[in-house]
Amino acid sequence: MELIDIGANLAHDSFDADRAAILERAVAAGVAQIVVTGSSEESTRKAIELSREHPGVLFATAGVHPHHAADLTVDTLPALQALAGDTHIVAVGECGLDYFRDFSPRDLQRRAFGWQLGLAAATGKPVFLHQRDAHSDFIAILREHRVTRGVAHCFTAGEKERDAYLELGLHIGVTGWINDERRGLHLREVVKGIPADRLLLETDAPYLLPRDMKPAPKTRRNEPSYLPYVVRAIAVARGETPEAVATASTAAARSLFGLPPR
Repeated sequence: MELIDIGANLAHDSFDADRAAILERAVAAGVAQIVVTGSSEESTRKAIELSREHPGVLFATAGVHPHHAADLTVDTLPALQALAGDTHIVAVGECGLDYFRDFSPRDLQRRAFGWQLGLAAATGKPVFLHQRDAHSDFIAILREHRVTRGVAHCFTAGEKERDAYLELGLHIGVTGWINDERRGLHLREVVKGIPADRLLLETDAPYLLPRDMKPAPKTRRNEPSYLPYVVRAIAVARGETPEAVATASTAAARSLFGLPPR
């Protein structure tokens, strides 16, 4: 299977000691390309640097996560705008709303979200979206900005949210949450209603280690080489072969992000 991990936080410091080995394991597991998530100005710069070091394999997003929305101001916005225009950037984000944690005030989250949707429109790039416990405001802002290209990253919600995103034209990213028998059982029904050409695969590494891995890794750190576990869980839920899921999602990822074939 040829896979694309559309969301891995490879700029995270937990990968600093063995990032080269992680990339080798990813290739061995069939992960041909990885989109490295930018969630702050600092991590975006690092994601771009990694993409330059691994051309054609790693790509990057440029964004400010809602947790860091307070850091995006009229003074810092131009720097993000410049980063979003980099040739290694394939999407704007991770951006959106998170009312579960509320690490940044909600009004600043909404402001930062709107600004980044504006950057996506200006650059012609899709958006890499985050939403938790904020669906009403989230969908209203997306509609206001007439967003039609992007991915609802790390989707963990239900049919109502799925259908709202699909209606806008968005893709939906599924992680190892679907492998979690405690929290992700509902996703095994929800994924059945995602068209094959809108379904994307991601690890969200180092987070969301698939819970059904046997034997379990010695650490709880997730990595792109574990993406096949997500593929298999989705395939079982949809009544498809892992190869069919992989083929469709890889084609969809390349189409959305403009990734070259390998």
